[in-house]
Amino acid sequence: MKAKVIITPKRAVLDPQGKTVQTALEHMGCAGVRDVRIGKYIEIEMDGDRETVEAKLSEYADKFLANPNIEDYRLVFED
Repeated sequence: MKAKVIITPKRAVLDPQGKTVQTALEHMGCAGVRDVRIGKYIEIEMDGDRETVEAKLSEYADKFLANPNIEDYRLVFED
């Protein structure tokens, strides 16, 4: 089973990379950009049923892949 872990800064956390990209887009004439958030994208292939894999990946994301103090994550599965 392939899982995607998408990690982004929490809304309350300043994202200087996102702000830099937003400013660059505006300077290039891209109007209407309200916000840009820069994060991490990780693909992981694991054996097991979805429930077990989801539980393990949530544990791994909480302990290692994401910093729960400043980052949120979500899991997306491909069956």
